[in-house]
Amino acid sequence: MLRLTDVQLPLDHVETALPDAIIARLGITAAELISFTIFKRSYDARKKNAILMIYSLDVVVSDEADVLKRVGGNRLVMPAPDTGYHFVATAPAHLRSRPLVIGTGPCGLFAGLILAQMGFKPIILERGKSVRERTKDTFGLWRKRELHPESNVQFGEGGAGTFSDGKLYSQIKDPKHYGRKVLVEFVKAGAPPEIMYVSKPHIGTFRLVKMVEEMRATIEGLGGEFRFQSRVDDLLIEKGQVRGLTLSDGTELLSDHIVLAIGHSARDTFEMLHRRGVYIEAKPFSVGFRIEHPQSVIDRSRLGPNAGHPVLGAADYKLVHHASNGRSVYSFCMCPGGTVVAAASEPGRVVTNGMSQYSRNERNANSGIVVGITPADYPGGPLAGLEFQRQWESRAYELGGCNYSAPGQLVGDFIADRPSVELGAVTPSYTPGVQLGDLNTALPRYAIDAIREALPEFDKQIHGFAMQDAVLTGVETRTSSPIRINRNDDCQSLNTIGLFPAGEGAGYAGGILSAAVDGIKVAEAVALSMMAKA
Repeated sequence: MLRLTDVQLPLDHVETALPDAIIARLGITAAELISFTIFKRSYDARKKNAILMIYSLDVVVSDEADVLKRVGGNRLVMPAPDTGYHFVATAPAHLRSRPLVIGTGPCGLFAGLILAQMGFKPIILERGKSVRERTKDTFGLWRKRELHPESNVQFGEGGAGTFSDGKLYSQIKDPKHYGRKVLVEFVKAGAPPEIMYVSKPHIGTFRLVKMVEEMRATIEGLGGEFRFQSRVDDLLIEKGQVRGLTLSDGTELLSDHIVLAIGHSARDTFEMLHRRGVYIEAKPFSVGFRIEHPQSVIDRSRLGPNAGHPVLGAADYKLVHHASNGRSVYSFCMCPGGTVVAAASEPGRVVTNGMSQYSRNERNANSGIVVGITPADYPGGPLAGLEFQRQWESRAYELGGCNYSAPGQLVGDFIADRPSVELGAVTPSYTPGVQLGDLNTALPRYAIDAIREALPEFDKQIHGFAMQDAVLTGVETRTSSPIRINRNDDCQSLNTIGLFPAGEGAGYAGGILSAAVDGIKVAEAVALSMMAKA
C-alpha cells in the first residue's frame, strides 16, 4: 500500500476527482489503480474564496514496486506505514493477581481495555456512578442547582471528557500510532467512522455516553470488572512497594500493580497521595473565563462566503496573545456550536467548561480564554495549586449569588472596565444561570489585565471577537491538573513501586485522545511488569 500526502482539491470537487488525482500523481492508468481509502482529510481556509480540501490517501496499485520506481524521490509518495496495534504481552493462564485501575475516564478506560485484551482481567474502580446515572446527577446541577459531590461533570464513568466537545485530536508525539488504536476502538464502540480520517474529529456528549457503555461491555466480556461508587481512600504501601488499596467503605483490595488514572479534579485523592509520601510536584496550569459569540460570527470570519458549508461544519479557532505583563493568554477547548456547562465538583464553588453535541448546531460558539500561571504564582508546596483553584472557584460562587449561577460580563463592558447590567444580542448558555456584574475580582489582577489586553488583539484575527455583546462567564480553573505525579521510564511512581500514575490527573495528558494514549502506554508498562514477576 502507498501513502499519498498533500493531495489538494477544490472544496466542491466531484467524486471522481480523488481517483483522477491519484492517477495523475502516480502516472498510472485507471486499470492500475485497485483501490484507495482516505487516511486524513483537512481543509486550508487561508483564501476564504478558494478553500482547498487536503487529503492523505492510502492507495493499492497493481505493481507497487514499479510505481515507486517511476515516481522516484517524490516525498509525497511513500510506502504506507504500519499503523496497526500490536500487543506487547499475553497474560499467563493463571494470574497471581489482577491489576487495579482507578478511574474510568479515557485514560482508565483504555488502560483497562488494553489490559483486558491482553488477558489480565483488570478490576476498574470508579468513585462516581455509571454513565447514565451520572448524567442524571449532572443534570441535577444544571437544572435544579443540586450538586452531587461524587457524581458530576468531573466524577463518574467516562470522566470529565464525557461532558465536553469530544475532541479526538492532539499534538502529542505518537510514533507507535496509539492514537489510531484509540480511534479504531471508538468506532467499534459506536463513534462515526469519519473520525478515522477527518483532521479534527469529535464525537459530542450524547454519543460518548453510548460509547462508554459499549467499551465497558467489551472489557467485562474479556473478564474485566467494574466497581462504581468505589472511592479509593488509601493506599497500602510496604517499603516503597504498593500492595493494594482501601475503599471508602473499608474494603481492601490487594494488588502489586495499580494504575492511577484519577483525572485532574480528584483533590482528596491528591491529598491522600501526598500524606502517603508518593512523590508529587506542583505544575503550571491556566485560569480564565469562558467566552461566547454567535457561531455565525465565527463562521463568517473564518470561512467567508463558504460559512455554513456542510463539509466544513461549524468553524473553530485557536488564538494566543503574549501580554505586556509577561502573561500568555490563549483560547482553550474551543467548542463550536456548543454550550458552557457547570463543572463544579465541590459544594460552594463555581467552575465552567465547554461542551458540544456531535451536530455542533447550537447558536453560540464558546471557548476558554485563559492565562498561563506557574507554581511561582501559588507558592506553598506541591498541593498549593489546589487551594489556588478553590479560592477563585469560591469567589465565582459568591459573585454569582451563592446559588451556582456563574458571574458574567459583556465583553465590551469588560474591556471598558464597567459593570454589565443587561444582556445584549448573545444569550449565555450556562445553566443554572448567569449573574451579570463586574469580573474584576473574579481572577488575580494579572489575569484580568492580560485578558483585557488580549481580547481586542484577538479581534484583529477574528472580526467580532471583541464585540460588545459577547459574554464572558467565570471561572475556568480546571484546564489541567495543578500537580504532576512523577514517574520513571517504566511509568511507575518515582518512589512507589507498582503505582502507575497516568493521564490528566498525573500531569501526563490534556484531553481525551492524549489521555487515552497514555492509558495504552501505561497498560503496556503494567503488563510487562506483571510478566516479569510472573
